[in-house]
Amino acid sequence: MNKITLLAFLFLGQIIFSQEVIINELYFRNPGVNDKQFIELKTDEPEVSLDGYVMVLFNGSNSGGNSSYDVLSLDGFVTDFNGLFVLGGPEMTPSPNVVIPTNFFQIGNDAVGIYEGSVDDFPDGTLATTTNLVDALVYGRNPDSDGQELPQLLDFQPGIIINTDQGKSIQRSVDNLNEWFIADPTPRQLNDGSGIVPVFIDVLPSTTLVNEGESFNVDFELSSPVTEPLTINFSLTSSTFGEENYSGSTSVTIAEGDVFGSTTITIIDDDIDDGDKFINLAVQSLGDPYFLNSNFIEIIVVDNDFSIADWGAPTDPTYEFVEPSGPENYFETLNGKSGQELREAIQDVIAEEGVVKIHTYADVIDILKAADQNPSNSNQVWLLYREQSSPKYLFQQGSSGTGFWNREHVFPRSRGDFFSIEEDEIPTGINEWWETNADSLRHANSDAHGLRATDANENSSRGNQHFGEYVGPSGTQGSFKGDVARALFYLSVRYNDLSVVDGFPDISGQLGDLQTLLQWHEEDPADDFEMNRNNVVYTWQNNRNPFIDYPELVDYVWGDKQGEVWNQSLSINQNEFQEVSIYPNPATGYIKFKGISPNTNVELYSMTGKKVLESKVQKETQLSLDLNAGVYLVRIINDSKAVTKKLIIK
Repeated sequence: MNKITLLAFLFLGQIIFSQEVIINELYFRNPGVNDKQFIELKTDEPEVSLDGYVMVLFNGSNSGGNSSYDVLSLDGFVTDFNGLFVLGGPEMTPSPNVVIPTNFFQIGNDAVGIYEGSVDDFPDGTLATTTNLVDALVYGRNPDSDGQELPQLLDFQPGIIINTDQGKSIQRSVDNLNEWFIADPTPRQLNDGSGIVPVFIDVLPSTTLVNEGESFNVDFELSSPVTEPLTINFSLTSSTFGEENYSGSTSVTIAEGDVFGSTTITIIDDDIDDGDKFINLAVQSLGDPYFLNSNFIEIIVVDNDFSIADWGAPTDPTYEFVEPSGPENYFETLNGKSGQELREAIQDVIAEEGVVKIHTYADVIDILKAADQNPSNSNQVWLLYREQSSPKYLFQQGSSGTGFWNREHVFPRSRGDFFSIEEDEIPTGINEWWETNADSLRHANSDAHGLRATDANENSSRGNQHFGEYVGPSGTQGSFKGDVARALFYLSVRYNDLSVVDGFPDISGQLGDLQTLLQWHEEDPADDFEMNRNNVVYTWQNNRNPFIDYPELVDYVWGDKQGEVWNQSLSINQNEFQEVSIYPNPATGYIKFKGISPNTNVELYSMTGKKVLESKVQKETQLSLDLNAGVYLVRIINDSKAVTKKLIIK
């Protein structure tokens, strides 16, 4: 133990032996992510209530101004049989009394204070003070850095306790409470090893990923033999998982003199497609002197029942199964307009204030799980760029992205200059959303039309590159390209301060390359997957991406039809004449029709609106095609009714 005597004072006013609650140990910096931080409080007597106390954190940086950045009430908590109470990070071992977020304690020259009072006494930005102060610790890594005023503001006579070893903690001497030392962490144990020696218990499931119908073991290992039989009870629960979903005992008895116990749990294989489930393995309180090294262990139950959609994934696209779900006249106001007037008419629809809604960035996770669902497996999401699927439960929670998926802004935030919405601005009430408009740029942060599920590492590799600089992973089909283009076209019309431009600009609000995106739009036409995605997002946000519903609009805004009058005559009619179908689709040298009458007129148009073929067909007529590969619009006029369908020619 490297004991560092910092200072001892003889003045009665500086001696703190009589204090009821003191800071006993602080571990503020561990290797890697700071997910094992902890603070240990101590009372003179065991099992003392902490009601009426709060813990306040102070930021000693110049920007922090020696003011509070967090406060936590200690009401309802009680110290243990050694008079200790620990608040620790999610990966801390042993399990803390209270879990705090990762990176909870700042790691500059900062401070912690224990006060009598309530959280209302310390709004963010409260200057460090001795008023109602019970105990304090000023700590840091650099004796010459910011925060030099904190010891005086908190009357902390030892000065700044410096700890440069990220594997060590700052601990208080048992013999002299004005003395601190640096040593290996000893959470939930007295710093000198005295007191009641805890018995630590490891909870060891044989797996944390189990399929329906399979079994797994839950083992318990103790740090020392029990002196009398010990029964350990635990639960396996979540909002969608209960006792009816498994069999096996959730109670284990460890015999006297033994250190090990085990039980087997079997997940019942039902016929219900209710998705993969996260369940918590939570051990009931054991009392003195037992501590769990971890608790609330998460186990994933993989549902072997899943649904398959009629339509294909982007790498195997289909074009005839999903129709737009919006009102038939949703984009009717665009008719007869051109140029800037057309662009403004689009914006009036997709950014209409009082109609269009935006949800929180956290809500986007649920939206993406539905909108980007893998058509081949309803328990998976389809990942943009990588062109592969991933289980929905593998959403990235920690710092490592390997094997996980997360939310990708196709228009990078750093280039769009939009940002997250502050926590205190989250809407409350029945309708959990914000109203928005074309000037609400920050709402682009959680606009699901501009967010996609992606492999976390690929998201990082893309960074904030322009498209054209970034062309996707090598060896992929490029099935993401049109999706990206149409998402960016939507964003550039939806928000006044965003635009897609030629080249690779370094100007806030601009993203390139327009010519690349126009090419991608043509090469990778909107398919059923993208249309279904548009429908899902519409149910959340009350707006649609018009360049998915009507891809030909792109040419009228950015392409070779700029300035021409838009008319929906080629657009796909909805809820009318849908019994007609074309097959095969995709096609090669011919197509056939179902549901048509004799002498039905058929017209084929390119995506630019040029008529390339016209013919009258009979029932079961095979229409020969001699056209280049690509996407076409087939307009079928039958008994005074008309419908337009997409056709892919390979």
